[in-house]
Amino acid sequence: MTEPEEIVIPSEPPRHVVMVLLARFRTYLTSLAMLLVAVMMAVAVYRLTSEVRYDDVVNALKDTSWQAIGLAIFFTALSFASLIYYDLNALDYIGRRLPVAPVAVTAFSAYAIGNTAGFGALSGGAIRFRAYSRLGLSPEDIARVIAFVTFAFGLGLLAVSAIAALMTAPRLATITGMDPEWLRAGATAVLIALALLLFLGRNGRRVEIVGIRLRLPDTLTSSRQFLITAFDIAVSATVLYVLLPPTNVGWPSFFAIYAAAIGLGVLSHVPAGLGVFEAVILGALGGQVSVDQLLGSVVLYRMIYHVLPLTIAIISIVFSEARAMAKHPLAREMATVAGRVSPPLLSAFALILGTMLILSSVTPTPDGDLDIISKFLPLPVIEAAHFFSSLLGMALVISSRGLAQRLDGAWWVALVSASCAFVFSFMRALALGEATFLGLFVIALAANGRRFRRPASLLNQVLSLPWIMAILVILAGAATILFLVYRDVDYSQDLWWQFEFFNEAPRSLRALLGITLFSIAAVTFSLLRPAFHHPEPLAQEDLDKAVAILNASDNADANLVRMGDKRVMFSDSGRSFMMFAIQGRSWIALGDPIGDPSERAEMIWRFVENSRGAGGRAVLYQVSPALLSFCADAGLRAFKLGEMAIVDLVHFDLKGGRLAGLRQALNKGRRDGLDFEIIEQADVAAALPELKRVSDSWLAHHNTREKGFSLGVFEESYVSSLPVAVLRKEGEIVAFATIFKTDTLKEGSVDLMRFAPDAPRGAMDFLFVSLLEYLKNAGYSTFNLGMAPLSGMSKREVAPVWDRIGGTLFEHGERFYNFKGLRAFKSKFHPHWQPRYMAVSGGTGVVLALMDVTLLISGGVRGVVGK
Repeated sequence: MTEPEEIVIPSEPPRHVVMVLLARFRTYLTSLAMLLVAVMMAVAVYRLTSEVRYDDVVNALKDTSWQAIGLAIFFTALSFASLIYYDLNALDYIGRRLPVAPVAVTAFSAYAIGNTAGFGALSGGAIRFRAYSRLGLSPEDIARVIAFVTFAFGLGLLAVSAIAALMTAPRLATITGMDPEWLRAGATAVLIALALLLFLGRNGRRVEIVGIRLRLPDTLTSSRQFLITAFDIAVSATVLYVLLPPTNVGWPSFFAIYAAAIGLGVLSHVPAGLGVFEAVILGALGGQVSVDQLLGSVVLYRMIYHVLPLTIAIISIVFSEARAMAKHPLAREMATVAGRVSPPLLSAFALILGTMLILSSVTPTPDGDLDIISKFLPLPVIEAAHFFSSLLGMALVISSRGLAQRLDGAWWVALVSASCAFVFSFMRALALGEATFLGLFVIALAANGRRFRRPASLLNQVLSLPWIMAILVILAGAATILFLVYRDVDYSQDLWWQFEFFNEAPRSLRALLGITLFSIAAVTFSLLRPAFHHPEPLAQEDLDKAVAILNASDNADANLVRMGDKRVMFSDSGRSFMMFAIQGRSWIALGDPIGDPSERAEMIWRFVENSRGAGGRAVLYQVSPALLSFCADAGLRAFKLGEMAIVDLVHFDLKGGRLAGLRQALNKGRRDGLDFEIIEQADVAAALPELKRVSDSWLAHHNTREKGFSLGVFEESYVSSLPVAVLRKEGEIVAFATIFKTDTLKEGSVDLMRFAPDAPRGAMDFLFVSLLEYLKNAGYSTFNLGMAPLSGMSKREVAPVWDRIGGTLFEHGERFYNFKGLRAFKSKFHPHWQPRYMAVSGGTGVVLALMDVTLLISGGVRGVVGK
């Protein structure tokens, strides 16, 4: 490292206390709002269906013609085909070309999960990141694709809804009770605003809105995307429309209602808009269509448009595992993409199946099925199968989180739970459809078992607040359905103890109680389980083992482990390690894992799980782009820190005009009487007094103190473990730098750099040029000049907020830190710049994580506020 690389956060102007509280508790407030919306929608659906009986809904489902179901499947296929073009259009917008087949697999999987799990930008975005990173897209390009498809859908939905409302205002006014003129006025205002936006963006112009610069798509791209969105929403609306019974509500009016229901469902952030979508449809069409038939149509719509595509996606990844498919290059490429997206797909499928088991446990079994089962099984067996099926459903819901993280424990829990539920589906009811889905899920898990090899305990997982809220939403939905189905049954305490073949209400009550108690126990265990002890400080034998590993690696900066101030986590094989320190709740790992590259993914997973197990926050500091896909798999969110300057020593040559400034610095140092010398590690102890004198004078002259973690400190044991480059004048040392290198001769670097106040001006330039020539002659390939913090931040229109903040600090933060000066110094050596990132578990903790890193490097609050 060439300079202190901590990031000092400037003090912010005071903000209103309410805004501070909102920012601090945003996650909690969002989760609470999601739960409240779900409860409100459950109450609304319950009241809107006050005259509906469960049997009527079942009969309505049975009365739906196969022709209508076939048409619904056809329009669903058209909808998902159009959704694929979102990604193709986005790739065209950013100027990248990818093979159509893997893009289609990725887009289909992303929308299958996004439509089901909600939070499409996040759930579908994770799919795109995993898949597109393997296809060669950079994180910035993937972020632009995600932003494009998200905003394209939002603006397209707004546009088509406004057009539909404008065309059908009188009809919508009759249904909604609003004034048609107000509907027309609102729709016109929306269309004018969108038209203005389209005009401003003609030919891909850049515009600035509330301080944010955007490059809008050109007219052709915008028009093409609008047609794709309009077609998508139109055919997806038709999926539900063809399932409705004959009605006098025309398709244009229904289209406007459907678009509003979809929009409100997306804004609610409730998974798949469950309850919100139904409440809007029931409220708008309840007076025009029989409510029981309307409910039956909505249930079928959910099955066809949400569950069916996800099932197809699961089937596709099962077939992608077949060896026969891998013989063809195109099939092999598609199988690679399918393998990357299989864990989140199986996670979403587990969530659906778990919810299905829970909901089926609170609904009655058909009498015909009970007649058949009662002839072969005794009542206690049926009761037990029904009760345990509901618990297995909740087990699948909880394990779905671990499946997304590729945990081996979650794989086993899901496999055993689904297998048992498959058997119970025949024992409690002849549920062939349920058994089919469970069987498919078991096969998919077995086929992809090798992808779930993260050695982490599922019991050590801390359920995050959004997952706790999701469990509560499922319980609220189950309770709503229970009360809706058995609204005619008078409650009494005796119901709990009634055990009869054809008395379903008591059985459902006991199942709801069971899953409620199981959920409370799981959440309580997650929140109150004992915290793990922090790992022990680094022992000498572990330090010796880590040094042996780093000497065989290409990462020179790994020599920072010699400081002994960090803890070390080794891989099971002992061929790799990660060094980290703990500050507050943050477990902060420094750099990439060192050692065997094939163990990097497992090392990251172990580190993340260990930090979570101790109730901490996992932070990977200064990681390279090669680790980003592994970080995404582990649920970490990456933020750019800056760029690392790497000098190519093979082509480093002072001849010519390109490096004339460095050649002049070398000649000036020689004229000033400077002599360059390398003190090998074995001889450093004898020079320690002189080195300490230079170091102390440098600290006193700069009125600063030693740093740490990502920077070395002057400790005799540390300095004497490294070779040192020194400058002498008249025989006395006036400047020095400790050298980082490994036995592979791949990379060299420096850590401590100190010079005496009386050293000639330009002494450090002379030291660096001399050191680079020495390492080049010694056979080294590259030289690491260290990181320039906050440099290279994206200035594109879809750049994350973090990049914009970092870019602003880089441009205007000279008062706090010499960002530009540091990059200018490194630029004199004409390096190539490699981005470095900080990856944090749970993106909302990035500011706290950065503060912990700053405190760790600076040695506490005193080191931050002082020098």
